[in-house]
Amino acid sequence: FNEANYREFSEPVQQFLTSMKQSGVVGGKKVSSRYVGALVADVHNVLINGGIYGYPATRDNVNGKLRLLYESAPMAMIMEQAGGAGSTGQGRILDVLPPQRKKNNGHN
Repeated sequence: FNEANYREFSEPVQQFLTSMKQSGVVGGKKVSSRYVGALVADVHNVLINGGIYGYPATRDNVNGKLRLLYESAPMAMIMEQAGGAGSTGQGRILDVLPPQRKKNNGHN
């Protein structure tokens, strides 16, 4: 989670992050925060060390900023294959259908 966006996150996300920081332990493991800012590097860190990668919606990006086809779905597939999960906060990322591409005058 990019803590710079904390004030822009929804109240439930803020509560989750605050709870993790206050307890200092989740699932019997010490909680620490790392955010490189490069999706692949951050996901790699989670795969190696365990943890959670989150890039929730903000007030400015109500649908989130990660692109489904190029970022969210590929990383969710890797995480699921490694025994983890990829979630929208409401369900599996891999269950989200991409929007239909608009057809124009045939010059796509």
